[in-house]
Amino acid sequence: MEEYNYPGVSLRVKAVVSDSIVLLILIIGATYLLESFNNVPGYVRGIVFVGMFLYDPILTSACGGTLGHLLFGIRVKRQNDQQRNIFFPLALIRYIVKIALGWISLVTVMSNKKGKAIHDMIVGSVVRYELPAPAKADL
Repeated sequence: MEEYNYPGVSLRVKAVVSDSIVLLILIIGATYLLESFNNVPGYVRGIVFVGMFLYDPILTSACGGTLGHLLFGIRVKRQNDQQRNIFFPLALIRYIVKIALGWISLVTVMSNKKGKAIHDMIVGSVVRYELPAPAKADL
């Protein structure tokens, strides 16, 4: 079984800030796109909103993390099987809790061995570096 290292708060915050920039760009782009058409139906605007809301849970369940996670070499995995991504429903719950608690959710990262935030504890996920920790040399 491979051992992994777990990122601290600062790297996780960098990933969140990166994702916020990505979402801001998507929101601005979608706004300009929708404004370029006359009489865009409400359901189309709703689909665009839902798509942006699902950015985090879709990428987390499909790719093991958002663009911010991927950029900084960290992944969201199942606590009990760190080779596998979490299921979409759990990624959705994780994201909703993360949004609801905001930065408070990160308070627990420094208080446990695997650096788990509250939203990770709730769904049984763990954020780890993409690559396994280097093997310890025999002394």
